[in-house]
Amino acid sequence: MRRSVTALITAVLVVVGLGIAAFATGGDSTITRARIERSLPQTFSNLYAQQATLLGHQGVTPDSLQATAMCDKHGPDVTDVGPGGDWICLMSWKDPNVPMPPEGYGKFELNVHSNGCYTASGSTKLTGYLMITDKRGREVTNPVFEFDGCFDPSSDDTPTGNSFPSLVSITSTSVTPDQQGRASVQLGCGTGADGCAGTVVAKAGATVLGTQSFDMKEESTKILTFPTPLPAGTKEVAYTVTPSTGVGPSSPSTLPVQNGQS
Repeated sequence: MRRSVTALITAVLVVVGLGIAAFATGGDSTITRARIERSLPQTFSNLYAQQATLLGHQGVTPDSLQATAMCDKHGPDVTDVGPGGDWICLMSWKDPNVPMPPEGYGKFELNVHSNGCYTASGSTKLTGYLMITDKRGREVTNPVFEFDGCFDPSSDDTPTGNSFPSLVSITSTSVTPDQQGRASVQLGCGTGADGCAGTVVAKAGATVLGTQSFDMKEESTKILTFPTPLPAGTKEVAYTVTPSTGVGPSSPSTLPVQNGQS
């Protein structure tokens, strides 16, 4: 009898453990990429149109914005399923008063709950700060600074097919030469489809320090070191990023040189 009870308790614990593991990894959660990609643009568009009315911008409606989103949960190595504060969505919309940046979208961070509700916040360059000045000169709360939304857990879960390129950027703020006097730079590859690939050319004045290639997963970083040492007295290094996958800076990035090379 004791052996049977022990076996039963063990079986129950195994089932509970599997259930917890499934919940932790998303499992059969109704929180999915497709549902968020459909819900976020709708919620955002309704609130953005309210903001346009406050600002006195004409011709901006939820339909005219034509907003679309691509969402990702915790990077390329995690299934895009389940609640959590690690959802990132890229969203594009059309407003003649606020043009999109060169990459064509804004980045939003989402905290998504198991009941299908979420809180989202985006780039203040595109959506504005917490308080804005309305068309009458009053300070009012910005409806899209941070906002809440919900979706039906039983709604359409068919993949949207929405896709945006990752943004490759230079994340270094200065150049610190190594013991051989060589310059390095750190790249970052943001959320998006297919990661980032291409080349970087480094120049110190008229001296080409070298060309290095990169191939990165989305949401990752990489350090590139260039073969030619910095000429004596170099004060700054210019880096030109040419992406073959993803999108990059539209002009060279110039960084100051540290540690005795200036």
